[in-house]
Amino acid sequence: MNITNKTVLITGGGSGIGFEIAKLLSARGNKIIIIGRTESKLNAAVKSLSNTIAIRCDINSKSDVKDLIAQVSEKHPELSVLINNAGRAFAYTHAESAGAFEKSTAEFATNYFSLVRLTEGFLSILKKQPEAAIVNVTSIVAFSPTAKLPSYSDSKAAVHSYTLSLRHTLAKDTSIKVFELMPPLVNTEFSKEIGGEENGIPPIEVAQGLIDGIEKDDFEIKIGQTADFRKFYLSAPAEAFEMMNQG
Repeated sequence: MNITNKTVLITGGGSGIGFEIAKLLSARGNKIIIIGRTESKLNAAVKSLSNTIAIRCDINSKSDVKDLIAQVSEKHPELSVLINNAGRAFAYTHAESAGAFEKSTAEFATNYFSLVRLTEGFLSILKKQPEAAIVNVTSIVAFSPTAKLPSYSDSKAAVHSYTLSLRHTLAKDTSIKVFELMPPLVNTEFSKEIGGEENGIPPIEVAQGLIDGIEKDDFEIKIGQTADFRKFYLSAPAEAFEMMNQG
């Protein structure tokens, strides 16, 4: 798929992986719309990017999403790429007082349910384009969970399943291609609590990998060690789980 001269909407585009994707895509002549909850972060990002605008939107808010879709439909009806990048994670392990219900509810709200609502809301716009794409950002833990991020892993597994069904359905009668971006641990503010600063790959590697994958029509874009881990998991799931949960 050609990924130049498009209008691209990126959730969570003010920092981390989303920001690096915005930077690379804006440099290729695309018009970028970054979405996030924190206006100051969005404004700072826009100042350092070209061809980029920001729209403040809490993707967990039904009214915010409704307003976002209406605004994009009116002002940017040429939107052809939706990148569902925003995420939320809690580092904890299951225990009597871990608060797993509350934490998993919050994670699924951002990582899964809001993604589904946003995607469904933009389908009518994307279907009108001669070439369009949806990118769902999951994770290496979509294949085998880490017990230190149990419900985050659950939510990414759900998005992986959703992406497979969505790709199958849209391939039948639309021009929309559905990609899944599967990074390992990445060095971002988001991942500091789980060792991303010490052990994560640079977010620019993930962004470049996404662009390369889209251009090759590689619908499952496995970044870094994700490709080898996926093969290992398919051949030896118990051993792969143990490797994921060492230490």
